[in-house]
Amino acid sequence: MLRKPSLLTIAALALVVPLVAFAAEKPDWAFPVTQNMQPANVKPDDGKLRSAPGSTRTYTRKEVDDPFRIPDWFPEMHPPMPRIVAIGTAPGVRGCGSCHLPTGTGHDESAFVAGLPSAYFIRQMEDYKSGARKGSGSMATIAQNITEEEIKAAADYFESVKPRRWVRVVETDTVPKTFIGPGNKRLAHPDGGFEPLGRRIIQVPEDEEIVLFRDPRKGFVAYVPKGSIAAGEKLVNAGGDGKTVNCTICHGATLQGLVDIPPLAGRTANYIVRQLLMFQSGERAGSNSPLMAQAVAKLDIDDIIDIAAYISSLEP
Repeated sequence: MLRKPSLLTIAALALVVPLVAFAAEKPDWAFPVTQNMQPANVKPDDGKLRSAPGSTRTYTRKEVDDPFRIPDWFPEMHPPMPRIVAIGTAPGVRGCGSCHLPTGTGHDESAFVAGLPSAYFIRQMEDYKSGARKGSGSMATIAQNITEEEIKAAADYFESVKPRRWVRVVETDTVPKTFIGPGNKRLAHPDGGFEPLGRRIIQVPEDEEIVLFRDPRKGFVAYVPKGSIAAGEKLVNAGGDGKTVNCTICHGATLQGLVDIPPLAGRTANYIVRQLLMFQSGERAGSNSPLMAQAVAKLDIDDIIDIAAYISSLEP
């Protein structure tokens, strides 16, 4: 049976990679910010109730976007939600399901939290509260207002939600033209067209209307550069000839987590990119962050793209 390695063992392995003063720049494609434009494919609220095939629920667009009344199209897809996940605590703590969905799969701009170990989840909230973890203003605000009991309820809930395939990874040279719509969501550009992908990851909804209405039936397609999955596998499983440390040492042989170390397999590609860059820059600190800082110290943005492409392509 696999056992969690001791911190001493991990630290010794991590020190194989010397810490260097290097941090890749934050690429705008990985850190989406709503653009000031009026997209034709984001319809204003008309006040009409919308239904979803196979669901008995109906919601207006305003209701769907209310962070204190989480749309729950398919209650059978998840355990009963605690209050903190379903509605939050106004005004400072929105319902967790608003961004992460009742299924915990989230969107491109948020985190896939289904199946996270409860202890890890709690530790991240403590880091947001203390300021050790940065990079999300909304999470920092929530952490200052949420109670320990609410954190524990949310942590236990998302640990109990079974992760499922949410991202389809496609290697390609060209991608649809996109823009960043309301809520920092990447959407197809209303003018249509295609453009070279280059060294980026562009992640878009499989079905925009489903995503915009926070319907958890369909997820995302992540367009990644050709050859990136194989290159990422080498970095993740063999350290890339000394560039990093084998990720399976801490995250398990299948990258599905180990004790209170989080699962990585099948998580959102651009979320992986963001976190690796924030470990590099020091924006993510906390008890285990020095180990991650060592692991990512020598990686450049191309390495990080490859790692994210491979990890996201795996079965969660």
